[in-house]
Amino acid sequence: QVQLVESGGGLVQPGGSLRLSCAASGRIFSINDMGWYRQAPGKQRELVATITRSGSTNYADSVKGRFTISRDNAKNTVYLQMSSLKPEDTAVYYCNARILRTGTVTWGDYWGQGTQVTVSS
Repeated sequence: QVQLVESGGGLVQPGGSLRLSCAASGRIFSINDMGWYRQAPGKQRELVATITRSGSTNYADSVKGRFTISRDNAKNTVYLQMSSLKPEDTAVYYCNARILRTGTVTWGDYWGQGTQVTVSS
């Protein structure tokens, strides 16, 4: 099976920084795109940032210039460095990865369990 495990969430003051990590493990043959999404209370889940295997990135307009997504292909891990955090960044953050499991021919979308980020003074 495949698991995505996030870490790094927490409580931070406005203007502060946090770094999220998400490690994929299990019977993984290859990982294509990886990304971060978030869901605030009462709102739909939204894209934050994505990164291709070769390192091309895409960001939501609301986080451009403040968040940086990166990945370590050797460790099957994606990161999200968040800076200049605002109260409106408060949400549960989920990582996502498109994975080809060993012994299969179909790519699948996998999600982490989510990590809470709260920005408040």
